[in-house]
Amino acid sequence: MKRYLHSLFDKASSRLDYLKDLTLHFEIPPNNDFGDLSCNAALLLSKKLKRNPRTLAAEILENLEIDKNIIYKTEIAGPGFINFFYTPAFVTGIIAEVLEKGDNYGRSNKFEGKRANVEFVSANPTGPLTVGHGRNAVCGDTVANLLEWVGYKVDREYYFNNAGRQMRVLGDSVRLRYLELLGEEVQFPDEYYQGEYIKDIAEEIKNEFGASLKNEPAEGKFKIKAEQEIFADIEKSLISIGIKFDLFFNENLLYSDKKIESLLGRFKEKNLSYEKDGAVWLKLSELGNEQDKVIVKSTGEPTYRLPDIAYHITKFERNYDLIIDLFGSDHNATYPDVVAGLQALGYDTSKMKVLIHQFVTIVENGEIVKMSTRKANYITLDELVDEAKADAVRYFFNMRNISSHMNFDLALAKKQSDENPVFYLQYAHARICSILKMVSEQNLVASTANLHLLSTDVEIQLIKKLHQFSEEILNAALQYEIHHICVYLEELAAIFHKFYTFCRILGTEKDLAEARLALIGAVKIVIKNGLKILGVNAPDKM
Repeated sequence: MKRYLHSLFDKASSRLDYLKDLTLHFEIPPNNDFGDLSCNAALLLSKKLKRNPRTLAAEILENLEIDKNIIYKTEIAGPGFINFFYTPAFVTGIIAEVLEKGDNYGRSNKFEGKRANVEFVSANPTGPLTVGHGRNAVCGDTVANLLEWVGYKVDREYYFNNAGRQMRVLGDSVRLRYLELLGEEVQFPDEYYQGEYIKDIAEEIKNEFGASLKNEPAEGKFKIKAEQEIFADIEKSLISIGIKFDLFFNENLLYSDKKIESLLGRFKEKNLSYEKDGAVWLKLSELGNEQDKVIVKSTGEPTYRLPDIAYHITKFERNYDLIIDLFGSDHNATYPDVVAGLQALGYDTSKMKVLIHQFVTIVENGEIVKMSTRKANYITLDELVDEAKADAVRYFFNMRNISSHMNFDLALAKKQSDENPVFYLQYAHARICSILKMVSEQNLVASTANLHLLSTDVEIQLIKKLHQFSEEILNAALQYEIHHICVYLEELAAIFHKFYTFCRILGTEKDLAEARLALIGAVKIVIKNGLKILGVNAPDKM
């Protein structure tokens, strides 16, 4: 409906110049007496034009070519709000639209023909995925789902960072544990990888090669084996929560394809870099950032900024219309350097959107949970999925704004009751499936022939809530705020459960019963579609 009203205002702007380039806001009034949608356009314009807002509102209404089959009444309220009232036929027609579109209800073609790249997780293959990686994974995948629902062709990409000091430390960690298994005394540095998984990999190497690798360098078989084993574990963890990537970009390609060398040349050519103390510095202070930063250390090794800039250049070269990076909060102070470097080279960074998610704490009964120490002093994603199950893990990570710190309530996630929001939604879907199965035995079928019989307040409220779904998806996609889908679904389920309490199906007159069956069939579709966006199953029974 908001899109319809926007089109009316756009058409009217040919007669009323002051409507051109006006940012319109349509809101659902807090009181049904004020209509179904309200617009403050006249109030926004009154100061600019120095005219009475109610007079402006009347003038706007006179120039809107409203279809009376859709909106039966308009009114000017208060200081100049324009209120719109849907016709009963339009409201009940929403059910038929949902049933007709089915699995595609809520999809739009707003960004049809556009391509998006969503990079997320991108964890170094140095250890298992943690719950922090899990939040990144779930939120990144859900953002990609949302973009697909509004028309984008999306590539999910994992930046496979297997170069640099961390990987050398990984290889040496395995090498030292291997030597320990051979009975040698070693000094194991505190900063090396401590988890039991390192010992497991060393054990596998010992079983395969015996004592023949005593003189093998850390970056040889030790690093290669560790990288393979850990990344296989990462892929397995991601599959357990329904995540599959389209593309993997190997950091080594930036070196083998001379991308790093080329980038250094471009910075030097544009006088954006200089040498000092044996290192190469990027002139970030001239690009709007606080101070210059090292991009190549005096040892000759690049800092993260250089390969990250080179990597993002490959995304621009692949001609994406939208480039999304999802990072943890530890990147908050560093990604602006990468963006500044790209801008200095002439890339259109308005196509980029960096999403930062905050940390996760697992709590149970008010206490911080430490599930195990087997894989070092953190909770793995696998441990969380084992405890709370994949659907709850995905839903809980999705239901909070990613920019806020999250306390993951483990006890709540495991509850099989209405207190658990994912259970509440899945139960609503299963309950509808049960009703539809039961009524089929009574020779009742959903019918849109008599939808006008749906007239109670809760029925109308439920139908109008269904109508909001498409708009909720579009707004969530535009703002990259996936938690809004959870809020919407919980509100929809609450109205449905109220409907279930007050509106009987079995035992009522046949035409009304079949109209109500059509309504709950539409609710079932929307709940399922919403859960699909979140990557959560919609069970037929519980």
